[in-house]
Amino acid sequence: MTIRFDGKVAIVTGAGGGLGRSHALALAARGAKVVVNDLGVARDGSGSSQSPAQAVVAEIEAAGGEAMANGASVTDVDAVKAMVAEATARWGSVDILVNNAGVLRDKTFAKMEIEDFRFVVDVHLMGAVNCTKAVWDGMRERNYGRIVMTTSSSGLYGNFGQSNYGAAKMALVGFMQTLSIEGAKNDIRVNCLAPTAHTRMTEDLGAALPLDHLGPELVTPGLLYLVGQDAPTRCILGAGAGGFERAYVTLTQGIRVVGDDAPEQIAARFAEISDRAGEIVPEMGAAQGMIELTKAQAAHGG
Repeated sequence: MTIRFDGKVAIVTGAGGGLGRSHALALAARGAKVVVNDLGVARDGSGSSQSPAQAVVAEIEAAGGEAMANGASVTDVDAVKAMVAEATARWGSVDILVNNAGVLRDKTFAKMEIEDFRFVVDVHLMGAVNCTKAVWDGMRERNYGRIVMTTSSSGLYGNFGQSNYGAAKMALVGFMQTLSIEGAKNDIRVNCLAPTAHTRMTEDLGAALPLDHLGPELVTPGLLYLVGQDAPTRCILGAGAGGFERAYVTLTQGIRVVGDDAPEQIAARFAEISDRAGEIVPEMGAAQGMIELTKAQAAHGG
């Protein structure tokens, strides 16, 4: 069945270029009305211009779609609220939110200023929080919502020189995990997309990447699935070069040790603790405590 978005309203942040532009164009091509949000800043967050967002709106309209440009900074709570209010006043709802806006201020942690760490976390994490908070009540009232956080392999697995970016991107996974639980009763499905694409965010790596295989348009099909009517929820989907993978946060069964020599036992049996046989993907955080209490009860005969 073809995935369509007729009658749906989508906000895509950071949609003036790269992945966001690709997402916005594809959503519009499949029937969505799209808010193209972009502050028009450089990769490090400096400057601003609405022209990138307006250019994408022009592309959508030239193809017969419907869109509006918005220049709100995702870090500005009031501006984000106004964006959502404007979209709702014009089109009646916001059904889809793609949290894609981001910046880079890469340096090793030793050389990084705290302000550069804080700023990147503010844009990626708090920007997504601000936008999600602004649409959340409306989605709950309508019993429908599709939200995607843009995470990264740098957050899931680490990357040299990106402690700020990686921390923000992994935080979005934790945000998604809880929102997917809280939104379930209102059919609000929340997922993460971990893209690999050649955009201005990765242009410094150009010499090391096969750029002809890394177009943003090869990531966007994964985004369309994650915001569709039959989307999953609580999924971390990797996407790039036409490849799609799923990442999980897992938990091993581990062991139980107590006593004065517990640290030494942990050291001696760390391979057992790390053994992935029988590992699980917990439905919620309480699963860790349940595994630990079960081991304790077994040790005490019940």
